[in-house]
Amino acid sequence: MFVQLIEGKTSDPEELGRQLGHWIAQLQPGAVGYLGTTGGVTNDGRVLIFARFESEAAARANSDRPEQGAWWAETEKCFDGAVTFSESSDVDSYLAGGSDAAGFVQVMKVSGADRQRVAAADRQFATIAPDLRPDLIGGIRVWTAPDAFVEANYFTSEKAAREGEDKEMPAELVEGFQDFMELMKNAEYFDFTEPLLNSA
Repeated sequence: MFVQLIEGKTSDPEELGRQLGHWIAQLQPGAVGYLGTTGGVTNDGRVLIFARFESEAAARANSDRPEQGAWWAETEKCFDGAVTFSESSDVDSYLAGGSDAAGFVQVMKVSGADRQRVAAADRQFATIAPDLRPDLIGGIRVWTAPDAFVEANYFTSEKAAREGEDKEMPAELVEGFQDFMELMKNAEYFDFTEPLLNSA
């Protein structure tokens, strides 16, 4: 999998949503190798979009289409200020991965992470996740540098996710959970209560 990340700010989320809907209706049929999109706008106007492709070649071919360039020229007008792009083929999926059925998506941007410690926390959490956090469908983690990633977590609903956050961690996992929270201490969070979810 190859993921392109688009980040910026908008004061017109409705128009941005219309533009994304236009892409799905008009441009997606010609986007060979396109897998799907996850994204949204936070309450304070921050935007983060994951565009997933089968390969880097497929993503490049899509970007080179004239209609893609024309669409982006219009879509860019929805953003306030500069738009940041990043991309990576270093992608992890955990539990069930992403889901278009999610009612709430929380994205985390993390830097200064120890990848081995993140992997260890994943393995430990996977053993208890189905029972402890049935609200968490799964997630996708995109590594943008050796110690930095952007991660989308897919939940059944925001209410269920908030209730899940308040659950007490089993005693045998407390130490591992504390280690994970230490890894996440510098994370930037994006809460998408009305996520854009589309799969090919």
